[in-house]
Amino acid sequence: MRNRNSVRQLNKSGSHRKAMFNNMVTSLFQHERIITTRQKGKELKRISEKIITRAKKNLSIPDNEGEKKLHNKRQVMKFIKDRDVVAKLFNDIAPRFRERKGGYTRIYLLGRRPGDSAEMAVVELVDRKAVEKSSKGSEKDKKDKKKEK
Repeated sequence: MRNRNSVRQLNKSGSHRKAMFNNMVTSLFQHERIITTRQKGKELKRISEKIITRAKKNLSIPDNEGEKKLHNKRQVMKFIKDRDVVAKLFNDIAPRFRERKGGYTRIYLLGRRPGDSAEMAVVELVDRKAVEKSSKGSEKDKKDKKKEK
């Protein structure tokens, strides 16, 4: 029986599941948005929100207690192996969510994947920075429109 077992097994061994979610969490914080299956996305949301909460704890720790800040970073580095992503998490993402009590990520359902009919979803950070497109293309389009007139 699986009474009170909260982990989703996803037909994977424990080591495979752990490695997969470590990679997915790293990608989520790096790109701030990823596309995955619905069940993996739900589990990813649980894991990533705990990590963001851990990073937010560093904001309230005074500077003279550096060992506590270091402990939080080392706990996060169990999941995220890329130092650049950890720095982004602690310096950029955690301060963005300073006032938010929870619910740092959202899931959008996309429909079913054509190959195997798996339900797909987009997992993204709520206060995601908008990616600006280059203005070169828009200026070129404006010039072309002026020429047509």
